[in-house]
Amino acid sequence: MFRRLTGAATALMVLVLGLTPMGCYLSRAAYEEAKILSRRRPIDRLVADATTDPALRAKLTLVQEARRFAIDSLALTARKSFTAYSRLDRDTLVLVVSAAYRDRLEQKTWWFPVVGRFPYKGFFDFPGALRTAQSLRTDGFDVTVGPSSAFSTLGWFNDPLVSTTVKADSVTLVNTILHELLHNTFFAKGAVPFNESFATFVGGRGAEHFFRARGDSLSLRRAQDEWHDDLLLGAFWERTSTEIEQLFAALPDSASAARIAARDLVYARARTRLVDSIGPQLRTYPDGWGQQVTLNNAVLLSRRVYAERLDRFDSVYVAEGRDLKRAIVRIIALQEAAQTARDSLR
Repeated sequence: MFRRLTGAATALMVLVLGLTPMGCYLSRAAYEEAKILSRRRPIDRLVADATTDPALRAKLTLVQEARRFAIDSLALTARKSFTAYSRLDRDTLVLVVSAAYRDRLEQKTWWFPVVGRFPYKGFFDFPGALRTAQSLRTDGFDVTVGPSSAFSTLGWFNDPLVSTTVKADSVTLVNTILHELLHNTFFAKGAVPFNESFATFVGGRGAEHFFRARGDSLSLRRAQDEWHDDLLLGAFWERTSTEIEQLFAALPDSASAARIAARDLVYARARTRLVDSIGPQLRTYPDGWGQQVTLNNAVLLSRRVYAERLDRFDSVYVAEGRDLKRAIVRIIALQEAAQTARDSLR
């Protein structure tokens, strides 16, 4: 009986993975993750190997130092993440697709086993990502598609450092390592904006602390400039979304065309503000960026996922005497208490 049940379960799993869209998606993700894991080479051996390219050795050494800093100075959970390196055959790790309804500030979400719903979907299959994006546009959604050079399995696997991540400059590389290790340390289920924005905060402020401790004043200044821009743009996205939310609240749900026309006017004003006011204050973005960036509901909401109330995290950081380790502990405690309170009301 046990063998028959096991066989039936296996057959069902094969059908799910092979014949359903989600099954095919998960199968491809599992295949790509297995391929990345199969190519792992220990970073310490690569650093010690005299034949390793000097530029790669320097980046790998920086990763080792950033990882050690995360453990020793910030008490982040690293496990075996970023102790190995995998070279990829392509320049982009994954393409991330996000979508939102045009007549309301609501993202389309996708459900995944174990971790729940997410407002974005990563594709190793790039043509599949573009087909999904076009299908969503055809269905009337605002859509944004962009590359990602790194991701975290939240400690489920030994996440290696991949070649697409190593291509980044030193500040971005350290920021990414700290961002992903924060996900290993704490991940509130069903709270994607909090998780990603918290990781943005830890990556940004953590990079500052890392390069200050290292005595690298040039990289420290770059990290400070990037955090300055993160806060500035975070406030811009917040203000724009508030204006659109207020606009939608003043119009009936049935007035879809009127909502879309009115929100386009808000985006036009936001563009002017971005070009004339925000743009000149940005320190790390290229000239003309404000004129080129797409403004729609999908872009707005996807940006907010990584920059929601960054000033809130910074206020805790300041209250904790700019001690980042203490701020991380405090923020986690506050989030857990809030989640407990919400659960008690259900």
